[in-house]
Amino acid sequence: MQVYSIFAIPRFLDPAQRLLRRHMLARLGLAWLVMMQVMMFAFPGYLRGAPASAEDVAFLDSAVVIMNWVSLALTLPVVWYCAWPVWQGAWAGLRQARVSMDVPVALGLLAAFLPSTYATWTGRGEVYFDSVTMFAAFLLTARYLELCARQASEAGRMHPYIHEYRSVLGARADRIATWFTVVQLVLTLLVGLFWHLQAPDRALEVMVAMLVISCPCAMAMAVPTAMAAAQTSLLARPGYPDSELYRLMQATGRVARLSLYGAMLWHVLMMPLAAAGWVQPWLAALTMLFSSLAVAANAWYLFRRQTRTLPAQLTPVMPLA
Repeated sequence: MQVYSIFAIPRFLDPAQRLLRRHMLARLGLAWLVMMQVMMFAFPGYLRGAPASAEDVAFLDSAVVIMNWVSLALTLPVVWYCAWPVWQGAWAGLRQARVSMDVPVALGLLAAFLPSTYATWTGRGEVYFDSVTMFAAFLLTARYLELCARQASEAGRMHPYIHEYRSVLGARADRIATWFTVVQLVLTLLVGLFWHLQAPDRALEVMVAMLVISCPCAMAMAVPTAMAAAQTSLLARPGYPDSELYRLMQATGRVARLSLYGAMLWHVLMMPLAAAGWVQPWLAALTMLFSSLAVAANAWYLFRRQTRTLPAQLTPVMPLA
């Protein structure tokens, strides 16, 4: 019997979409693998402030130089291969003279990767390869969940109510996320200018953290995941009563709005902390992942509520790939 989940592979998924999903999963797996390695190689840099003899400091500096070059070599495929959809999306948006959601992501990756590469080449300055790989891995995790939700919501014959509701809510969410992204970018530039004048050595770190936080991944997931929960609930219960359909759409709308505005509130609360220099880039990436997972969990809870009365043989979850 067919098993349903908002993140499962739909039964009649188009081959092109199935290939897209596999490529996304490959990028996600590579990004996570490299992230763990780069974080390990970054460890010697965290020991520079610890008390040590001159001989130990010289040895540590030599180790840091080697680890930085290794981290650069590992980070390159993450930036160019794993993050390739980001570059495509940002370029497509700029060609159409609009600020897409990929623009702050691309700026955040470049703002951390290019200075880190320069610092590795010259042997002077801070490197953020661990933050770059962590941001890419967490970003791709959110993008993969969003892709799975979109494919699940488009599986089979979509109910007309869900199709219409998704169009309305999706357009509204896109408008909100676009303007929110523009405001965040302007604020980041202004704060970066302030830090450049007051403490130039910390300006880059603050700007990278703010660019990472400005990534609207969780906001972009809000509507697709909620619609996927509604669609898969109907697929799991073919005889869904019309009397309950209205209540399902009401619940779906509440979950979508809660996820959208909750993610926005989370960004608003974190942005001042990052502007004050209290949030490191790696911590900003972690908060971005947390908000995205919260949105996914919110939709999953909606799906479970709607299908809690299903027979036991329908409850197992299909693999994600």
